[in-house]
Amino acid sequence: MTDAAPEGIRHPWPAPPAAGAATRIAEGVFWLRLPLPTALDHVNVYALDEGDGWTLIDTGMASRRGRAIWAQLLDGPLNGKPVTRVVVTHHHPDHIGLAGWFQSAHGAELWTTRTAWLFARMLTLDEQDRPRPETLAFWRAAGMEEAEYARRAEGRPFNFADVVAPLPLGFRRIAQGDVMRMGGRDWDVHVGAGHAPEHATFWSRDDELVLGGDQLLPGISPNLGVYATEPEADPVAEWLEACGRLEPLARPEHLVLPGHKLPFTGLPLRLRQKIDNHHHALERLLEHLDRPRSAAECFEPLFKRRIDASTYGLALVESVAHLNHLHRTGRVARAHRDDGAWVWQRTAAGS
Repeated sequence: MTDAAPEGIRHPWPAPPAAGAATRIAEGVFWLRLPLPTALDHVNVYALDEGDGWTLIDTGMASRRGRAIWAQLLDGPLNGKPVTRVVVTHHHPDHIGLAGWFQSAHGAELWTTRTAWLFARMLTLDEQDRPRPETLAFWRAAGMEEAEYARRAEGRPFNFADVVAPLPLGFRRIAQGDVMRMGGRDWDVHVGAGHAPEHATFWSRDDELVLGGDQLLPGISPNLGVYATEPEADPVAEWLEACGRLEPLARPEHLVLPGHKLPFTGLPLRLRQKIDNHHHALERLLEHLDRPRSAAECFEPLFKRRIDASTYGLALVESVAHLNHLHRTGRVARAHRDDGAWVWQRTAAGS
């Protein structure tokens, strides 16, 4: 979902660093950017100077191009100093993709949350040449369009191992309430949820910097998706809880270094937007459910834009997430349609 950029949110750097370049954000803190082969075509990573080496915050996906850009960065703006530690905010491939490579090829230590490491390692070991029966059943239950279902059912699905380097055994756990020393600063760890389980954010005690990952993004809301691994999950509730819990920590002067888009100030307003954005989406969805509809028939009220083939999968899992939340809170009921899809309809409590 795309949100407006209202007054009160500012972007001190109007343009990102070029590939292979770095932008100095503060003393010992540099902003780098890696390309992605997706509609959201980049991920931000950050290098924190430890004197004799670097701590990286996230890594980009594993690819020959990504490794080549990292070689250029290490030899250029990072001055040939080694990467001694990789801190991963969450388990998604654009953030953890090259963490294992930095471990095995560069001797770096990996720090992340326990759930992020377990998810990433499990998924890299779970290679599939065809979708599993549970995935096919999940797509049917979501009401996936027949042509899309047929195409996906016969093709090789996305595998984590395609874009995530093997993760060696061993990592350093990050948990809520930890204080970490990075880049000459002490950082409080606050763990978010919704977009990814146990998503770590880092709040500097020594200045106004916040490393937000995908929990704290400007201009867009991260995907809140439900998958065959946990088809009854309610990431919308987790997201709203996390935003509400982080809201009292936020100050207007905080400079948030996000996982995508541009660094920004105005975090209290942005968190309130994030909460309101999903409440409004739920209200629009309830109005749409005046008659039974499948998850695949709910894109229009949720996204207010055309969903094409490149975004269909993400739209479907987010649609399921919002329907699950309404079901959990008693505002919709569901029943199986003849084709196996769940169809959802507003109840009296949702009117």
